[in-house]
Amino acid sequence: MRITPLDIQQKHFPVKFRGFDVEEVYAFLEVIREEMEDLLRENASLKESLSRSENNAREYKDMEGTLKETLMTAQQMVEEYKTNARKEAELLIKEAELRAENVIRESHDKVIKIHEDIVDLKGIRRHFKEELRRLIEGHLRMVDIDDEKIPGEKAGDSE
Repeated sequence: MRITPLDIQQKHFPVKFRGFDVEEVYAFLEVIREEMEDLLRENASLKESLSRSENNAREYKDMEGTLKETLMTAQQMVEEYKTNARKEAELLIKEAELRAENVIRESHDKVIKIHEDIVDLKGIRRHFKEELRRLIEGHLRMVDIDDEKIPGEKAGDSE
């Protein structure tokens, strides 16, 4: 059974012969009642403070959990960004290498084509020289033959 300050204040003791001084007992009970009221108020205040502290602790734990989740999510996002950046960099490098290989292959093909064109032009030049030589030789023979046909004219005389 819980005793309240009101119980203490309303408590009456029977008076017996040679008993305690009633006024002193009631004065002591009054002091106890006041102390008990103070203790009950302090207890209620402490309970309220404890409740607020527990609520704050719960809120802080909730915040801590949220922060941990946020941090984990952020770390996962950073790792994903890193992975994606690496993959993208590798892809860009491969594309650049392919483009470089294509440029080199095209340049090599052009060099080969130019080489072939040079060879063809040399062949055409040689053929042109031979044709020109034959033409000149043919004209010289015609001049020589023409000189032989005209008796009386000297070589080098012209009309």
